[in-house]
Amino acid sequence: MDYTLHRVRADDWRQCRSIRLQMLEDTPLAYLETVEEALRHPESEWRFRASRSAGPGNIGVAAAGPDGTWVGTMSGFLSAPGTAKLVSVWLHPGHRGPEGGAAGLMLDEIVRWAREDNAADRLVLLVHEDNHRAIAFYRRSGFTPTGHTEPYPLDESSSEIEMELPLRPAP
Repeated sequence: MDYTLHRVRADDWRQCRSIRLQMLEDTPLAYLETVEEALRHPESEWRFRASRSAGPGNIGVAAAGPDGTWVGTMSGFLSAPGTAKLVSVWLHPGHRGPEGGAAGLMLDEIVRWAREDNAADRLVLLVHEDNHRAIAFYRRSGFTPTGHTEPYPLDESSSEIEMELPLRPAP
């Protein structure tokens, strides 16, 4: 299937809200809020989130199917000098698979943004230890665990694993 890459803009807040609710319904352990919390957000919060994705040092991308419907999303931000962080990764279940079409398209744009637009040396992420499908995608995409873990904020009996992708050749 062919996908179209879309850079999130401030006026995309309705699509951002819709896809966020789908994300939280589908994979609740992957994100740091619940569906119930997200449903309580006023329109102003959704407008803020969309505009933040389009702001300096940030990127939000969506993959759209042939009919223009968003089927996936990823975001990134500069978290420290030389480091970009990948967050809010989701792909509709009907568009997942090892070939990585939509996911690969979005990740390629995040990597390009981090490397070329922001001179980042590495792209990092945190992934829940039980999110095996996501971990497998990140490994296929070149990410490796750093050895750092953090307690998962919504259930501190579980952990998030930090993974990184070098964006520059080793010296």
